[in-house]
Parts: sequence; structure tokens; C-alpha cells
Amino acid sequence: MWLITGGAGYIGSHVVRELTAAGESVVVLDDLSGGDPARLPDSVPLERGSVLDRALLDRVLRERSVDGIVHIAAKKQVGESVERPLYYYRENVEGLRTVLDAAVGAGVRRFLFSSSAAVYGPTEADPVTERTPCEPMSPYGETKLAGEWLVAATGRAHGMATAALRYFNVAGAATPELADTGVTNLVPMVFQRLTRGERPLIFGDDYPTPDGTCVRDYVHVQDIASAHLAAARRLADDPQASLVLNIGTGVGVSVAEMIDVIREVSGHTDLEPEVAPRRPGDPARVVASAESITKELGWTARHDVRQMVTSAWEGWRLRHP
Repeated sequence: MWLITGGAGYIGSHVVRELTAAGESVVVLDDLSGGDPARLPDSVPLERGSVLDRALLDRVLRERSVDGIVHIAAKKQVGESVERPLYYYRENVEGLRTVLDAAVGAGVRRFLFSSSAAVYGPTEADPVTERTPCEPMSPYGETKLAGEWLVAATGRAHGMATAALRYFNVAGAATPELADTGVTNLVPMVFQRLTRGERPLIFGDDYPTPDGTCVRDYVHVQDIASAHLAAARRLADDPQASLVLNIGTGVGVSVAEMIDVIREVSGHTDLEPEVAPRRPGDPARVVASAESITKELGWTARHDVRQMVTSAWEGWRLRHP
């Protein structure tokens, strides 16, 4: 049985769907601060509560006979983390420590951690490999890097197979009902402006890239989910595993290119982008090397940018008819 923390959220619900479709037994723990029970299949039990609640964790691990954990629950807004660092360290680091402590006490032997490309910071590496130095710029990125250290150390000390997956820029949806409901990532931010009749914003067009706008590695959320399934199976097969892996495509897409696809898919080709000043700390190009995850897990991304945008737009229209 896998316990998936944060399993009612955007990414978590896709991971739940992927694991259950593959025949894995799953239980979800979610405080529903950013999740929605409607995202979950009826067959998947939901335990409502916080990862900081040790008594709840002990009960769920015992009653559900959990032998593996996928820890996705976390606070993830970079700007908010700058304003509320103590809150982010409590939720993301102390929350993870509490889950790991309960896991050790219950004899859990597999632990899969949701990390982020935010651990790298404004790197100039191209492509970004798992050996690229980590210099996170925000408390959010710091909590993810500290979380990786904590997971690996716990695995070494207690004989637990572990993996940390560093997500790059996630977009898309498996079904419209599972689409991202937030407006903090590029794709839903552009959707919001277009449906208001506003021009999409490009923050800086004078970067040293082919069209002057930032280049990023966008990954379909279904590919994120399939990487979790591949990692979960690796942890089951390899009790000594201690992995840190990027989840990316290895393909860079500029902000201007992405906005053009969004405008075309949504039918808002009349609204030309507006260039705004650069945002502090935005590196020119951040594109993952996916060599390690392909070598270790046999995984590669299968969806392209148009598929991401089209599926995300269907979800946006469902919630904003």
C-alpha cells in the first residue's frame, strides 16, 4: 500500500491516477488546503489531515499497512515563501521530518520525495544535470533541497530505499477535471489574462536567447505521474536505491513560443503579448538533462507542448465557461 501525501492536489491526483491504473493500492493523506476530494477516484480512501499530525500519521500507516510513501504535500509559492519563511520551513521541512519519523517507526521501506528544479537557483548550466550545483534563491527552494538531504540521510540510516524527483515546469492535464486550478504558473496565468481580454505579459525580451525571452523545460503532468510510477517500481525492486533525478524533456521552449501556442490553442490570436520589465532572479535558460532518469528508470517524456496546452485549456474552459 502506498500513502500519497497531497494526493488530492494537481500533481498528486495525477500520481494517484497513474499508480492505481497500474494496479497499486493507494491511500491519500491531504489537508485539502490546496486539494479537492473530487479529483480522487471513489475507490481511493482519503484521510483528511496535516502531515504535521504525528498521531494521524501513525494511525494511517498502521491501519492501512503502508509500506511505501510518495510525499507530495508541500507549500509551493516562491513569492509567499520569501514573505513567510518560517511557515514554509515548518510545513515543508518539519512536515517532511514528521512523515519520515512516522515512516521509520512503522517500518516503511520505500520513500519517494517530490522535489523541484527550484533547488538549482539561477544556474547558467545548460543543460541542468543532477550534478549542477544547487543554489536555491527562495525559502521554497531551500526547503526542497533540505528535504532531499533529510530523505537521503534517513534512507541511509534506516535501510529505506529513497528517490527525490526534481520537477521542472509542469503543465497540462490528463482530463479536464484534473487541470491546474491555480494561476501562478505561466500557462494558467496567460489563460486568465486572455479570457479577461488582456494581453499576456512577457517579463523581459532582452535575454541572451534566440528570441530574447526566457527558455524553460515544460513537462506534461502525465509524464510527471508516469515518472513517479517508474520510480515507485524501482524502489520496490532495489532496496538500496538512493536516487536524485530530474524530470524534464531536455527541450527548451521560450516564453514567447509558449504564449504563441497558448494564443493559437485558445483562439485568442488577436491579443499580442505585452513586454514588461524583467523579474529579479529569472535566469535566461533552464533546461533539464533527462539522461539520468532515462538511464535509471527507463523513463522519457511522451507529450509535447501543444498537448500540454490543449489539455490545460480544456480544463480551464471547464472551470471558466
